[in-house]
Amino acid sequence: MRKIAMIALAIGLSASMGAQDQVWTLDECVRYAIENSPSVKKQVYTADTYKAEYASAVAQFFPQVNADIGGQYNFGRSIDPSTNVYNNVTTFDNSYSASLRIPLFTGGQLINQWLKSKSNRRRGVNEVQKAKDDLALETIGAYLDVVYYQGAIRMSEEKLAESRHTLYKTQRQAELGLKSGADIAQFEAQVAEDDYNLTHQRNLFASAVVKLKEMMNYPVDMAIRVDTVVPPVALVAEPEDVMEIYRFASRNNPTALQADYQLQESKYNYRIYKGQLLPSIYFNAGVTTNYFKNLSADETITNFRDQFRNNRGEYLSISLSFPLFNGLQGLTNVRTARNTMRMAEETKTEVLRQLQSAIEQSVLDREGYAKEAIQMEKKVRSDALAYRVTERKYEEGLMSALELQTSGNTLLTSKANLLQKKLLFILKCKLVDYYKGVPLY
Repeated sequence: MRKIAMIALAIGLSASMGAQDQVWTLDECVRYAIENSPSVKKQVYTADTYKAEYASAVAQFFPQVNADIGGQYNFGRSIDPSTNVYNNVTTFDNSYSASLRIPLFTGGQLINQWLKSKSNRRRGVNEVQKAKDDLALETIGAYLDVVYYQGAIRMSEEKLAESRHTLYKTQRQAELGLKSGADIAQFEAQVAEDDYNLTHQRNLFASAVVKLKEMMNYPVDMAIRVDTVVPPVALVAEPEDVMEIYRFASRNNPTALQADYQLQESKYNYRIYKGQLLPSIYFNAGVTTNYFKNLSADETITNFRDQFRNNRGEYLSISLSFPLFNGLQGLTNVRTARNTMRMAEETKTEVLRQLQSAIEQSVLDREGYAKEAIQMEKKVRSDALAYRVTERKYEEGLMSALELQTSGNTLLTSKANLLQKKLLFILKCKLVDYYKGVPLY
């Protein structure tokens, strides 16, 4: 047993270490977030509730069948069923009944309730997809933040190493009388600044990791490593027809569909409340029988089987119900439902307008980030060349320490901006493709 426990512990530790050593890609992070998200699971349960409501609405079209069984002891003054006169006897009455009720006309309430539940069933599926898409977009943004700050840390480390190396060379040159104490002080300040910047980037990276774990619902006590390799992307944005994308998105995007389903629900509620003001017609049928026994008399009692058969009665009826006055509650419900429907129409108009603006802005941002990234690539090459030239001239005494420091900071800023623009371009590409119907993961 001890050996088995040790083997199990080793397997568990190796699995835990394997999970920590895993390098998470973007798709893996998004998939893990969706599979473990409480918000997505809640929407799944809500969709299941909509399914149950749909089944209940369908069942309302079927007849309602009830069966009743009762037993009653009467003491003192009561009516004798055999003579239909009052007397003071003790009796036992055992009744049986079965009834059937079929709705013939309910002002369209059943039809509209069924249509509403049918629409809500599709709405539940759409809300699950919307929850997944919203979470995917948030996870992608958090993931790209982690990639950016990890890249910023790497660039800050390189900058700090170069500054320390330059400081060391300046100190050696100062010993030979080639550099002054001011140059040393300048580079000591630069090393301190680079060290601070590295610490700052590490703190931002830690915050980004916490945010990513939160989006993924990932265990807080477990480390996570993401794939920081930025895939090569063609910084070319194809011309897009914004209206064509919008026309597709307005019919297929979960955000637009959600507004449409809410409008449909409000329309069906309005019809249901209007139907409650109309008469209701039901067909009723039933059968009853009973068994009676006088406990105070010694007379011979007809047995249960004969009474059950002989006392049986059947009935057929049609009932008509008119809602005459209920404190204006019916009219108030109709008016409220109508206003809710009108607000849902305005909400749908607003949502579609926001969707169109979001699509247009995403296309513009994608094109803008592509152009900025292309220009930033040229700037990085130019700044790198300028830094090397300045560094060489500084070593030859033709440039000051401040000029070298400024050139190095400019190069670092350009590299960080290039990484940022590339990641934003990737994000906007995914967003535009999403509006065009391409899955996010």
